Amino acid sequence: MRVVAALGGNALLRRGQPMTAENQRENVAVAARALLPIALEHDLVVTHGNGPQVGLLALQNAAYRPEETYPLDILDAESEGMIGYLLEQELGNLLPGRRMATLLTRIEVARDDPAFMHPTKPIGPVYDRTEAERLASERGWTIAPDGPKWRRVVPSPEPRRILEISVIEQLVADGVLVVCAGGGGIPVVSGHGGYGGAEAVIDKDSAGALLARSLRADAFLMLTDVDAVYAGWGTPSARAIRRIAAQDLDPRQYASGSMGPKVAAARRFAESDGGFAAIGYLADAQRMLAGEAGTIVTAGPDPARGEDADAGLVAGRRS
Repeated sequence: MRVVAALGGNALLRRGQPMTAENQRENVAVAARALLPIALEHDLVVTHGNGPQVGLLALQNAAYRPEETYPLDILDAESEGMIGYLLEQELGNLLPGRRMATLLTRIEVARDDPAFMHPTKPIGPVYDRTEAERLASERGWTIAPDGPKWRRVVPSPEPRRILEISVIEQLVADGVLVVCAGGGGIPVVSGHGGYGGAEAVIDKDSAGALLARSLRADAFLMLTDVDAVYAGWGTPSARAIRRIAAQDLDPRQYASGSMGPKVAAARRFAESDGGFAAIGYLADAQRMLAGEAGTIVTAGPDPARGEDADAGLVAGRRS
């Protein structure tokens, strides 16, 4: 099978955890062990979030004079290299001799995407509201609630096209374990002189769904810190959704800053090319691939196969 696995930012750095190199190494090692059984049996492509990391780079960047600061597209590229290195290191230790590559990945977005006028993507650490408002006033940030805390938010335009997709396809076809489109990729816009960077951070689940569709993956796994998608989240009647047809999953019913983008990405992928998406715990990655854990999102029952259309989710790569 061809599997695209998207590691959530909290899989790499737990919520509220200090953003130290050692903490990131330890968390990436846990992620690598969770991915190992899949890497041993399937063609694996790994993508990842970068919200905490790109926010940290932006804070470090802010120590320079205003005319010396780097734009977000360059910081996105830095975070791709940093996290890709850690993933390669830990996966390489578990898979000696396996060929791997981390690819800086440019993703085209529309210059006139409405997201540039309405920042929604959380990056960096969480703050108490008073501290967040002070920083927003000093640095010109836009801030928004993130659970009980507050974070900086930046534009998150819709990914349209992966410029390096043919290279990724060739590497996967050659048996290389690829880490790519990290942090949603590097946002670029087209112009008269070619491509230029955009001041944004693309949502990694949207980029992951585009990556999985472009590669015609059999499965798209979104690995995070919750066990499943819940109907009625936050209410006494909350229940885990274990299996659902894409058409029955409405992203508008879920928080835009957390589960909403994952649900939208799962639906978009499952409806596109016959594969299935899954959302759940990082530790359950292998069971999710077998359809035994998380929330499994499919295109819907196939009349030609009867009601048991979801059986045998790991049958093999589609031609």
